[in-house]
Amino acid sequence: METKRTEARTTPTPALDRGRATRRRLIETTARLHKERPGAELSVAEIAKAAGVYPNQITYYFGSKDSLLVHAAFLGLLHDARRIERIARQAPDAATFRHTIARAVLAMPSLPSVTKALAAGISKPELAPVVDQHLQLLFRQSERFAGQLVRKRGWQARRPLDVEARTFWSTALGAVLLVRAGAHGTNADLDLAGALTIHDGPGPE
Repeated sequence: METKRTEARTTPTPALDRGRATRRRLIETTARLHKERPGAELSVAEIAKAAGVYPNQITYYFGSKDSLLVHAAFLGLLHDARRIERIARQAPDAATFRHTIARAVLAMPSLPSVTKALAAGISKPELAPVVDQHLQLLFRQSERFAGQLVRKRGWQARRPLDVEARTFWSTALGAVLLVRAGAHGTNADLDLAGALTIHDGPGPE
């Protein structure tokens, strides 16, 4: 007697689709509120109202408001990074590219919320994996972008591109954290362009 096999369901259920849509809407709404009110403290009630959900859905989908804020902060950062990539593609040479990237990153509107997310990852160990997940995504996106540009333009880098991406963002985010922590100085005191080694050719520029 032949045994019938039951195929596992591979299509998402309506409830799962609704859950993903709600989760995405909460992240996007919080990112938008961060952009409209940089540095503001957002309450669960106002986030829920703006997203059209109940306040307890924030805890249900994210565990805590802080976790949602981390997701939203890095969504804003990734959006800013993509915008900066479009600007950087217009650079005629590697030196202009380095300086364009540096100026644009330090002016990103998402930086205040991202520095809060990084601080949350330090003070609340349960959020550290969430922060790391988003940082790894940022590093990979930046590495891909740099690789495409280097290959297309015939540029070179003096170190592997994954190291290039990590070094650049570590420098940028670390500098912003120092300033927000009260360190004396301004963006003009930081040579962020110097954290990049991408150049036009094999010789020194």
